[in-house]
Amino acid sequence: MTVSILGCGWYGKALGKALAEDGITINGSVTSEEKLASLTEAGVRPFVIRLGVEEAKFDPDFFNCEMLIVSIPPKTRSGEGGEYLSKLKRVVEAIRQYKIGKVIYISSTGVYGEANCHLTEHDTAQPDSESGKVLLAAETLFKECTDFKTTVIRFAGLVGPGRHPGRFFAGKTDIPNGQAPVNLIGLDDCVGITKAIIKKDVFGITINAVCPHHPPKSEFYQNAAAQGGFTAPKFIDELNSWKIIDSGYISTLLDYEFSVVNWDIAEF
Repeated sequence: MTVSILGCGWYGKALGKALAEDGITINGSVTSEEKLASLTEAGVRPFVIRLGVEEAKFDPDFFNCEMLIVSIPPKTRSGEGGEYLSKLKRVVEAIRQYKIGKVIYISSTGVYGEANCHLTEHDTAQPDSESGKVLLAAETLFKECTDFKTTVIRFAGLVGPGRHPGRFFAGKTDIPNGQAPVNLIGLDDCVGITKAIIKKDVFGITINAVCPHHPPKSEFYQNAAAQGGFTAPKFIDELNSWKIIDSGYISTLLDYEFSVVNWDIAEF
């Protein structure tokens, strides 16, 4: 089987390396030639793929695969959100053209918004941020296509190698909403859950991917700062908007066990 990963960043590259080690042929994409060598070192066939209107570039061989994993963020903070859906429409066209049967689209739990409640895959997403709205629209784009089967993975906040959470708020003070629960996931579980979806052939659904432990922000980030040797942040002891996202399908459909079940003893 050949799997193509569109977007070999922090998660995509790690996933590609893990799948390649399992004997799967992996095509991986980056947007610049400078990053090609790092993919080769990871056992991934490297491609430069650009989807911008004025710089569209891709090798058709990249889409010669049975499964495509789409892991490109909308980058709304840098003003690229408006172009994101246009890029994904070009991806959908390529999926249809090359008759790819299965797609995994990487989304975010940001599509839920701060709902002040527990949320599962059965709850309707109601985003309250620009990035959340763009991601939900992207999910819909893939789900509405009947030419292929799509599974959406909604990852929580990403932490792990190169993303030590201790630095996120290091040295900051008067940080609001200190009692709000965290919704996070580590890199190993991101990769493990994706591999479980592929292994069990679970397609056509949406899956939340969130560590089951949700300590308060103040507790989590202060502990993480201490572990990483960063200056401890100071939070305001209050609870404003919040959410706790459950990952019900992880155990029931994937039979997957999280490698991190308690952030208090996790190592970053």
